Amino acid sequence: MTKNSILLIDDEPDITFTIKNILEHNGFKVDSFTDPISALDHYQINFYDLVILDIKMPKMDGFQLYVKIREKDPKVKICFLTAIATFNEEFRKTRLVVGKTINEDYFIQKPIKMEDLIKKLASIMNIKNKDR
Repeated sequence: MTKNSILLIDDEPDITFTIKNILEHNGFKVDSFTDPISALDHYQINFYDLVILDIKMPKMDGFQLYVKIREKDPKVKICFLTAIATFNEEFRKTRLVVGKTINEDYFIQKPIKMEDLIKKLASIMNIKNKDR
């Protein structure tokens, strides 16, 4: 596993580009995809410390992709990107799709300040400031 390695999947190229650049500037290794099917095809087991999934994507939504990644790699940490307007609805849907409720801390509401995103991801990944 590459230290501080993240897989980012969001169908909006501008968002993916911006988040990837900011994360890399802050010491993370980031692979990014705008197509969830392509991301799944290229997924490497035991390679990523964290997967960040947009919820609303064409072809396969974030919850469906979550299930597929979990089938391949049950130990990787996974969090979701979601718009504030749909946060509560999407959080409730996790039980229907993945069979359990995912910890609310694993949902990242868009828009988010980049410094807040870095802190949240470091917390999820259990990274101390000296590690990055």
